[in-house]
Amino acid sequence: MPDKNDWTREELEEQVSSMTAVTIPVHMRIERAQRIFDLSEMKTILKNAKLISIGECYCRKNRKKCDGPLDVCFSLDKAAKIRIVGEDTDLTFNAKGRKWINGDGLKNMPDGEVFTTPLENSVNGKIRFTFSGIHMGREVEDISLAFKNGKIAKASAAKGEDLLKEIVKIKGADRIGEAAIGTNYGINRFTKNMLFDEKMGGTIHMALGMAYRETGGKNHSAIHWDILKDMKKNAEIYADNELFYKNGKFLE
Repeated sequence: MPDKNDWTREELEEQVSSMTAVTIPVHMRIERAQRIFDLSEMKTILKNAKLISIGECYCRKNRKKCDGPLDVCFSLDKAAKIRIVGEDTDLTFNAKGRKWINGDGLKNMPDGEVFTTPLENSVNGKIRFTFSGIHMGREVEDISLAFKNGKIAKASAAKGEDLLKEIVKIKGADRIGEAAIGTNYGINRFTKNMLFDEKMGGTIHMALGMAYRETGGKNHSAIHWDILKDMKKNAEIYADNELFYKNGKFLE
């Protein structure tokens, strides 16, 4: 692919359509929490994910910026207080001065998320993650976290709770380093591969640990552990008390 930084959507689609996928056998150990797909099933997942997702997230649709990749989710950049409400969840954080980045397909394939980092001491409330957390091949199920002034005050899990509690003891892993909304509705099932799963439309994910510097985050940690929550039922997200996301969809 030519070295170029200002691709249009049409140019990207032309480049992707000309690519050839090659399967190369490698020696690797399959952990018990990993899911194995046959080649035809994986091709279907990749096709549905559209490889490069330039989805109609809220800012793209309303700001009419479809001719080129977006670096920032402009609509949310202006917001300070974010509130997430859902199943066993009522969580707030402050993102004032932090950037929301739109995953537009130039760094990850597939892509499709908008993400930021909360102010380090601002996270309060509780959240229950409805998908398993995967850490080094080990599974932690039904994770519930309670936060007070940015730090985890309580952590529990239906399975793998001992591992969860060891993870949050890691320096910096008791804070949220990323808060994100998945925008790729071509990815529609949990594969236990977070590079796919975190992009799934109708979900949010949060990462414990290291923050992304490009969002303005300052938290340091040896890990960045993503955990996923379904938002397609009885779920809402507010920005400065204004509802902008409901049951897995951005509101128009």
